Amino acid sequence: MLQCLFPATSPDIKVSQVTWMKEMGGKKQNVAVYLPDHKPNFPLDNSGRIRFLNVSLQDATLIIQPLRMSDEGTYVCEFATYPHGNEDGVTTLSILARPTNTAESRKVVAGNTTIPVAVCTSANGKPPAQIKWLSTLPGNFNASEVTNGDGTITVTSQFNMVPTAAADQQQITCVISQRTLAAPENIPVVLSVLYPPQVTIDGYDDNWYVSRSEAVLRCAAKGNPKPTHYSWSTPSGPLPPTVQVQGDRLMVQSVDVAVNTTFICQVTNSVGTTRVEQTVLVREHPMRLQSSAGAVAGGLVGGILALALLGALVFFLLRRRRARPPLKGVYDPTTRVFGNGAAPPPNLIYRPDSELDRPLKATPGEGAPGERPGPYSYPGQRHEEEEEERLDEVGPMLRLSAHPGHGAPSGYEEDDMESQHDGSIISKTAVYV
Repeated sequence: MLQCLFPATSPDIKVSQVTWMKEMGGKKQNVAVYLPDHKPNFPLDNSGRIRFLNVSLQDATLIIQPLRMSDEGTYVCEFATYPHGNEDGVTTLSILARPTNTAESRKVVAGNTTIPVAVCTSANGKPPAQIKWLSTLPGNFNASEVTNGDGTITVTSQFNMVPTAAADQQQITCVISQRTLAAPENIPVVLSVLYPPQVTIDGYDDNWYVSRSEAVLRCAAKGNPKPTHYSWSTPSGPLPPTVQVQGDRLMVQSVDVAVNTTFICQVTNSVGTTRVEQTVLVREHPMRLQSSAGAVAGGLVGGILALALLGALVFFLLRRRRARPPLKGVYDPTTRVFGNGAAPPPNLIYRPDSELDRPLKATPGEGAPGERPGPYSYPGQRHEEEEEERLDEVGPMLRLSAHPGHGAPSGYEEDDMESQHDGSIISKTAVYV
């Protein structure tokens, strides 16, 4: 609908004619004309597609229905008035076309060259659509436009990649955006890559032994299109007589030495043929297989025992630490001599009159007759043994004494002894070697 109104600003202004024109190729061509003494006239189209909304000299609104792409352009609404002459207004008719969107994959054969694997089309739209692709596969895309005879535009985009067997049945998405669309339109595409069969042989457990029954090999294959033919053979040609073939399965009713060979499975589809081999070693006796359940159970039991031992050790250490009385000082020999942080170290004074350092004298009446004591006056054999036993009980000691003149008593005092954690008693002023 093209609206055009002429407001009556003065009763002296008279409208004699209404005309709609379209600019075409730099010229104006009449589209609709109305004169009061004549019927409305539509020079460009008399099919009824174009008409006035109201047949009036003040309201020249024009209806064009249905629209065609050729209707797009610039229109001029003109009123012939007296005494002011012609009064006109200009409007532009822009036509939008909703496109038809499609996307599909292309059947391609796996190879090493980049080729289009999918195509997405937005046809007969105006303005032209914008197309992009969403994919987790490595690839790129491009787009091209074609202007149709009616003024619409068709956009085509291709997704390009190196086709591989892994890309078969993978999904990519074409995303189309256009002015007439309320939201971008997503079209999923499943790729179709043709590739020869991929084959593996299942069923051999390395424990085929003589007289084993119902041993089976299966030729597992996949491809696009699906494999259509399976065949079994050996390098020497025919299969052993104890072997039966059932499609993709090779069955051995009773294993014997003849089965000790290499089996070949060959699979074919329309793209190509693939063959794989499986060597079978027939054993004289079955191989003992360790139970996986037993191994798992053993591992669990071992783990539980290790945790229990660790917990017991931690408990013992914590309990012993709590039972230990606080230490007032350290009384090991080195620390006591040089200070342990609890008291200033005492001076070390060598006392020549110490009982242990005093020269040993022989007991009267002992020793050989006429024997003179040696320079160190060693006692007799019996007294010497007693002294050694006493020394073993006491141990060699270095006297720690206060400075002379302080009135420190000689020998050991009662408060000089201190009990240790292991139940023993040592002197605070003696160094044990």
